[in-house]
Amino acid sequence: MSEYDWAAQFRAVYTAASERCRKGERNPQKLFNNAEIEFLASIGCSAQELFDFIDDEVRYGEPNFETTLLTTAVRREYFRLEQNGIPSSKRISMNSLPAKRDAVDGIPWLPRLIEKARAKLRGEMPPDLMYGCGGDRPFLRNMNIELAEFLRLVWSAGNDDRQIVEYVKKRRAQLR
Repeated sequence: MSEYDWAAQFRAVYTAASERCRKGERNPQKLFNNAEIEFLASIGCSAQELFDFIDDEVRYGEPNFETTLLTTAVRREYFRLEQNGIPSSKRISMNSLPAKRDAVDGIPWLPRLIEKARAKLRGEMPPDLMYGCGGDRPFLRNMNIELAEFLRLVWSAGNDDRQIVEYVKKRRAQLR
């Protein structure tokens, strides 16, 4: 695989897996063949992560392929540049996440989403957690922010939560 054709290969994997999912396959490890799983690993994506995107698209109509591709592209870039292509051996604990109702500056869900985005960037999502889930998508839509944009923001801000909060508040204000 060259640097220039990963997105086309990703589309092919996504399309084939989507078709299998539409036919009823709901097991992430069976949705992809070994070559597809190896390809996904090479770009810092797990079968579970792509399954979650595909399953939500099949069942709920979102996120679409373009959103999935853009989000995966940010993770791939982080994987290659920050992790030198070496996957993390850690997984975050669901218990370590802020509660869904936890808020910062009166914005519930944001503390949790920041931590989920950090885990997504590092490839440390547990199997039962999805970045871009049915709670994240409406939250970000209401803040006028796309999934990949938020992921890139969290990467750029590093540990500066205040920078993230101020950006979110600014984008939300643009809707009014």
